[in-house]
Amino acid sequence: MRAPTPRMADTVTAEVKTESAMRLVLRQTGAIAGKEFRDRVRNRWVWVIATVFAGFALAIAYFGAAGEGQVGFRGIDVTIASLVSLVTYLIPLIALVLGFDAVVGERERGTLELLLALPITRGEVLVGKFLGLAATLSVATLLGFGLAGAVFVGAGGDALFHYAGFVASAILLGLVFLAIAVLLSVVASDRARASGYAVGTWFLFVIVFDLVLLGGLIALGGSSTGEALPWLLLANPTDVFRILNVFSLEQVGALYGLATVFPPALANPAVLGGVMAGWIAAPLALAYWRFK
Repeated sequence: MRAPTPRMADTVTAEVKTESAMRLVLRQTGAIAGKEFRDRVRNRWVWVIATVFAGFALAIAYFGAAGEGQVGFRGIDVTIASLVSLVTYLIPLIALVLGFDAVVGERERGTLELLLALPITRGEVLVGKFLGLAATLSVATLLGFGLAGAVFVGAGGDALFHYAGFVASAILLGLVFLAIAVLLSVVASDRARASGYAVGTWFLFVIVFDLVLLGGLIALGGSSTGEALPWLLLANPTDVFRILNVFSLEQVGALYGLATVFPPALANPAVLGGVMAGWIAAPLALAYWRFK
């Protein structure tokens, strides 16, 4: 048996050091994420968000048709369409409020410098905080909408499948705006500015974007921008969330006329899920670049 050469020994040593360094990074990032999650649980963030989601979801599922003189569960398509409207307004706001002071708050309290004085990198701090906040929002969303999902237990497997997809996409939407909130927290010089940026971001994506897009289509007559409309909608994560849910429901999709606006090839759930993932990665990458 041939004895190991010095080059082979150096290679093995380098691999061991790299593996140890990776384990250290994961351990430190996990510690920060765990602390962030525990802090939010102690502040009752998880329970408040879960209660809000469960209350609204149950109310919409049962009383959604009260205006038509009917109460009770009417069907998964109509219920999810109503819940999509709720989530579009509520989850971005909650995610932005949850994360807008993640970094700037630590900076104002003077704890960021103390944290960075430890043998820990800025990237580990940033990623750890995002993961802790993401766990908070994800657990709260699952608890809230999971409780409401008990309504659909007797509705069959298809209803549960669609509802599970809706909950997963709602979590994705929350993570998108949480990543944006972390970016705003890194960029802002104080909490007041960060909160102002968060409110402005909510108005931009939830209200202003679609109004401007609709106004542009009307002003241009619609013919020259009809083919570009689907691509423009991808620039707004709330629109991607709507299409991801409503387009996949045949009855509601026909009701809203989405089949005439959004091509089925681009409305593939895998494609739209990839777009949402890009919306999460891009703000985090910018935040990491700025925070370094």
